[in-house]
Amino acid sequence: MTDEQPDAPPPTEYPGHWAAVAPDRPAIVMAGSGETMTFGELHAEACRIANLLRSLGLGFGDHMAFCLENRIEFLALTWGAHYAGLHYTAASSRLTADELAYIVDDCGARVFVTSPYKEDVIAEVTAATPNVEARFSIGGPLPDHAPFEDAVATQSADADPDWSAGTDMLYSSGTTGRPKGVKRHLVPTPLGSSGSISAMAQFLFGAQPGGTYLSPAPLYHAAPLRFCMGYQGLGNTVVVMEKYDPEHALALVEQHGVTDSQWVPTMFVRMLKLDDEVRERYDVSSLRAVIHAAAPCPVDVKHRMIDWWGPVIYEYYAGTEGTGLTFTNSEDWLAHPGTVGKALLGEVVIVGDDGEELPVGEEGGVYFRSEVTFEYHNDPEKTAGAMLGADMSTLGDVGRLDEDGFLYLTDRKAYMIISGGVNIYPQEAEDVLTMHPSVFDVAVFGVPNDDFGEEVKAVVQPAEGAVPGPELERELIAHCRSQLADVKCPRSIDFRDELPRHPTGKLYKRLLKDEYWQDRTSNI
Repeated sequence: MTDEQPDAPPPTEYPGHWAAVAPDRPAIVMAGSGETMTFGELHAEACRIANLLRSLGLGFGDHMAFCLENRIEFLALTWGAHYAGLHYTAASSRLTADELAYIVDDCGARVFVTSPYKEDVIAEVTAATPNVEARFSIGGPLPDHAPFEDAVATQSADADPDWSAGTDMLYSSGTTGRPKGVKRHLVPTPLGSSGSISAMAQFLFGAQPGGTYLSPAPLYHAAPLRFCMGYQGLGNTVVVMEKYDPEHALALVEQHGVTDSQWVPTMFVRMLKLDDEVRERYDVSSLRAVIHAAAPCPVDVKHRMIDWWGPVIYEYYAGTEGTGLTFTNSEDWLAHPGTVGKALLGEVVIVGDDGEELPVGEEGGVYFRSEVTFEYHNDPEKTAGAMLGADMSTLGDVGRLDEDGFLYLTDRKAYMIISGGVNIYPQEAEDVLTMHPSVFDVAVFGVPNDDFGEEVKAVVQPAEGAVPGPELERELIAHCRSQLADVKCPRSIDFRDELPRHPTGKLYKRLLKDEYWQDRTSNI
């Protein structure tokens, strides 16, 4: 007998482990081009990138930023920053020069990597970010940017045993003002130590090594980036769509035998609006876990998705801040239609305008009570505004709890309409209108009304073949009133060729609302 404890098993949840045990397994497949990177190649490239970043003088806890479209190098670059122990910020590839420069400067990036995809704004970004020490371009030349591939090629593909894992510092999409960088405390952690997303994938969604994960969204967004890395950490092949297309997504599920995937409700709607013949053309029986989040899913939409794909649909509610998480599977959702689940991380608390906790069934601000801490980088006022006391924080949503502890979201508090003293949450009308066959996309919000303060307005992108005009307006208003109280329904509808949506599916409702309030001194 001996008192010695056995050695802890080596960390496994990162590409380095899979490079050793399954080096030829595809780690990344680009859906459009078919480009592939194996786990052996991914780990070697991440090591070279980490060594490059360290050679530039960046150490544990320093910061880099990058702005790229979905491309084969994206995840290798992210893993390289992760291996190097950095805070890394992936910025949206759709940002303007001013927006991108703000994020690069605000996060304190010492290194910035981009591609010719941003060549139309890069000169302005360079001029506005003087604190960046090294700039690189992937995939072609840019002024004042060194070729990233050449710099990486000079580095060793060996990992340093002393490396500690970095973490992302991602920015909100800025739908209600300047984006906020969510900074999480970074402590030395061995590469491959169990991450929260890998653990969630295993224990909630049944992820297994050798599976295939489909990512239909931009990689710079928090959930796609973290889930791609989490599933790769478990040895899954990640199929990345350069751009979402509903029929192509179905074809990819069949072609690659996709087992796991993550979506937003808007993507479900786009697939459901395909002709029946198109939807039935593709075999989706390989799917084991279909995960969705980011916005409440209309009840009818989710019922139809479960009918189509089976009880493999899972939903969670959380934020980049990481202070709480709710979860529901298909069975619990069918028993509690409309829920976003029960709390698994943190405790859900519903709070009134007076700051007091509300009883079951009453609507109020949704808070998580949690020991997890975060801060909005360089913005103590916004950090304080999200907190209530020392241990409660909100993502800005409104909702209620039922007697079984399931959470239901009503809407974003910022979008609440107050008409004649009545509080109206536009999500209800949007859910009713979104599945009307003549509607491709819809936004509902409050616009000025001299008598009532605000009235309900809808802006609709008509479906193909639908004719915008007074007749369709009357039809849609009548459809809404057949299912909701008149006060919750739009009094008028405007039509647009396209609504401003983030590629992840998030609607930039503020941009629409601002058009209608631009001559007013207040937005309420």
